[in-house]
Amino acid sequence: MNRRDALTALVALGASTGPRFTLSQTSPRLPTLGVLSSGDTLSLEQWKKSRVALRLKELGWVEGKNLLVERAYDDGIMDRLPALAAKLVRKRVDVIFAVGPEAAVAAARATRTIPIVFWGVSFPVEQGLIDSYAHPRRNITGVAWTTGAQMFAKLLEIVKRVSPGVVRVAYFDWPTALRTVGGGQFPGVEREITSAAKSLGIEVRTYPISKREDFDGAFKTILASRAQALITLTTWLSYLERQPILDFVSRNHLIGLYDTKQFVDAGGLISYGPDNQYLRERAATYVDRILRGARPADLPVEQPTQFELNINARTAKALGLTIPQDILLRADNVIE
Repeated sequence: MNRRDALTALVALGASTGPRFTLSQTSPRLPTLGVLSSGDTLSLEQWKKSRVALRLKELGWVEGKNLLVERAYDDGIMDRLPALAAKLVRKRVDVIFAVGPEAAVAAARATRTIPIVFWGVSFPVEQGLIDSYAHPRRNITGVAWTTGAQMFAKLLEIVKRVSPGVVRVAYFDWPTALRTVGGGQFPGVEREITSAAKSLGIEVRTYPISKREDFDGAFKTILASRAQALITLTTWLSYLERQPILDFVSRNHLIGLYDTKQFVDAGGLISYGPDNQYLRERAATYVDRILRGARPADLPVEQPTQFELNINARTAKALGLTIPQDILLRADNVIE
């Protein structure tokens, strides 16, 4: 075989084997979304029905088709979150969706390079997740839960309007939800509520809850203090234990105030806060933008602009309360 024949044979061999090799080496890698969350593990079907997954689907991201999803839930044991976050980092996910402040802090401690989108964080600046709402300047962005601690003080004002004779209010404090990336604790919520209570002539006692086992002791102490109302802000822990909380409030004829509609739907008296389902959908749009190439540092953190007031009229009647007409007229939802 002369040189020309040998070259022709080599080219022919490359033509027959080259494309298959090239295709196998350059097949596009599917992007991976890591979901880091407190709470019970969702099944695949439950995840697909979630607001986040449905919104991602609307935006063109279908799990198994053009997106992989790694779900990491702590099953109610928040001490597991750091290890779960580290596992997502080792798997080199493209984006971490952190549900709640505990998950967001764990993710921020685990990586400074993988983009993180948070949802349900009330104080992202104070907890060291971002530099500012307009300019996060880090690998983290997302959707905040509140516009500041003032929203929580608003619940005290509602208590006083609904029952002017209330002078003793119990408040669940969630230390794990206020941890900072640097290892400290943000005390702003308790300061704001204490200040608002003083101006309204109310005595507020806080009860720290860090794990499920803390509730029984808190319930006993609340009864001993002769509290007339209980304010419960939503964290994954309070959401997981919402039925025992609601049962305790109902059994002892307390005025229960919350910041999410789910508590009122389940029998709670009043809630005032943002539409958390809408905020979940907004967080999904941040995931979409990052998957398409945006940098978290360039995406301002969104704060809620609409708050909803929900009232369970059946619960009010059972407590012998008459909700003022102006509050009823302001309510977004009234359960008759």
